[in-house]
Amino acid sequence: MDNGSGSCLKCIDLTKIYGMGRTKTLAVDHVSLEIHNKEIVSIVGESGSGKTTLAKLLLGLTEPTEGEIYFLGKKRDISTHKKRLEYWKNIQAIFQDPYSSYNIFRKIDDVLLDCINMRDGKNISREEKVHMMSEACRFVNMKFEELTNKYPFELSGGQMQRLMIARVFLLKPKILIADEPTSMIDACSRATILDMLLKLNAEEGTTLIFITHDIGLAYYLSQTVYIMKKGRIVESGTAEEVILHPKEAYTKRLISDVPKIREEWDLSTVVYSTE
Repeated sequence: MDNGSGSCLKCIDLTKIYGMGRTKTLAVDHVSLEIHNKEIVSIVGESGSGKTTLAKLLLGLTEPTEGEIYFLGKKRDISTHKKRLEYWKNIQAIFQDPYSSYNIFRKIDDVLLDCINMRDGKNISREEKVHMMSEACRFVNMKFEELTNKYPFELSGGQMQRLMIARVFLLKPKILIADEPTSMIDACSRATILDMLLKLNAEEGTTLIFITHDIGLAYYLSQTVYIMKKGRIVESGTAEEVILHPKEAYTKRLISDVPKIREEWDLSTVVYSTE
C-alpha cells in the first residue's frame, strides 16, 4: 500500500532460524513487506506464527539468518552500539507485559528523563525537562506531579502501559511496534490504550505496527493487514480486502473465530425466554 508518504521500513526475504540440524526451527520464513510513513499496519497470526519474532527482527533485538531490512530507504546498519542506539531513537516498542518492561529499581522520573537524554537532552535545563515530562504525562491523561518519586510497579497495568506511551511521546520515534499491547490489562483500560496509540499516529505522525492475534482489532485499527502462518506471510492487503474478502482458508478461519455479538445477543434472548 502506497499512501504517498514514502517507504519507512522495508524487509526483503527476512528469515530467522533457531537451532541446528534436527532441532532447527524456522521461525520467520522469507518474509517481505513494506511499511509507509504514518501508516497503521497489523501483523496478524496465531501463537507460534512467527509474528513476535518478526517484530524482534524489525526492532534489531535479534539478528536475521537471511534477508535485508531497509529503514528510510537505506539498508539498516546496527553493527555498532552507537548505530544501534541511533536506530532505536527512531523505532520503539510496547510489549504485552508492562510488568517486565521496566527496571524495577528506577523511579518514573528517571524512566522519563532517560528518554529526554536519549534525544540529545544534555543542553536542556532541568526546568524544561520537567515541563516536557509533564506534557508527556498529560498526553496520556496522567499527572507528572502525582508520579514523581514513584516506581513503575506502584502503578496498575493500564497505567504502566500509558507510561510506556508517554515514553514514546518524549522519544518521538518514526515507528512504534505494539506487540499485543492490551492483552494483559483490564477491558476498561484497553480502549484507552488503543485510543492513545491512534492519537500518536494522528498528532505525532508515528507509524504504528500492531502485532496481534485479534483480526477484529486489526480491522478496526489498520489500513494494511499482513496475515502470518508458520513464519510466512500468506495474505496481505488493505484491511477491507483481507478481512471482508479473504482468499486464504487460514484467514477465513481467523475471521470465523471472532465472536459474533449479534449471535450472542440472540442466544441470550433464547436463554431468558426459557426461564
